[in-house]
Amino acid sequence: MKPHLLVTAVQQSCGADRQTNLDFSIAKIHEAAAAKADLVVLPELHLGPYFCQNEDVEHFTLAQAIPGPSTAILSAAAKTAGVVVVSTLFEERAPGLYHNTAVVFDKDGSIAGKYRKMHIPDDPGFYEKYYFTPGDLGFKPIDTSIGRLGILVCWDQWFPEAARLMALAGADLLIYPTAIGWDLQDSAEERQRQLEAWVICQRAHAVANGIPVVACNRIGFEAAPDAGRGILFWGNSFMAGPQGELLERANETDNRLLTCRLDLARGKRVRQIWPFLRDRRIDEYGGLCKRFLDAD
Repeated sequence: MKPHLLVTAVQQSCGADRQTNLDFSIAKIHEAAAAKADLVVLPELHLGPYFCQNEDVEHFTLAQAIPGPSTAILSAAAKTAGVVVVSTLFEERAPGLYHNTAVVFDKDGSIAGKYRKMHIPDDPGFYEKYYFTPGDLGFKPIDTSIGRLGILVCWDQWFPEAARLMALAGADLLIYPTAIGWDLQDSAEERQRQLEAWVICQRAHAVANGIPVVACNRIGFEAAPDAGRGILFWGNSFMAGPQGELLERANETDNRLLTCRLDLARGKRVRQIWPFLRDRRIDEYGGLCKRFLDAD
């Protein structure tokens, strides 16, 4: 593990043309590398619009194998730039079997590992259960030349169990590629509550586990294909330290590189003064493995 990492999150809009999106991602990888970044994080499913706003069998044509054409291009970019890259792709594992999969490319261009999204939402505008099989690779950090990366994807970010298991398995930081936004029919007050809940929840994962958090979201309005609605992706990508302190935060509208130097070594000191792992009552947590605890 490097004691300090220069981390870049690419906050971007994602248009209809896959090649344009991929070219943008590659350009930002090289831009971050020129600024001496060690790690570049791309938003969830950054190769195109968020297609899960409706259920359409034609969308399965967007999926691809891993390794495949896009991973080959991203691998070459990581190697040329000399940075670790986190990408999220629509994986075709077999006909009828698909995942929302994060792929980590090491500095030499090799695929360091994959993480398949574990928690799959099914809500108005977020019909992911139609497309994605829940992950089966577990909550396992991915070893890279710069440290152990705890990759979790979007809906995973609301679940403290996922963050805890990554931390217990030795993750040096938590990384959340994301595609989340507002329904414009909600009031301004409701939108603000949702946004701040999203930030607070992930900052709490940093606090509870004593490790930094990187959240990388997309921006822009994307109309639903078959309805007069859509999602305004709220951006606000951010990085937080091991006590939940906000180190960098983007706004809701700008394509930008969010760059911050993370002090990974400080997490060790934080865990010593706040020994949450020491004081966990693992002998009394059996109820967490149940769906619900019915009253006696």
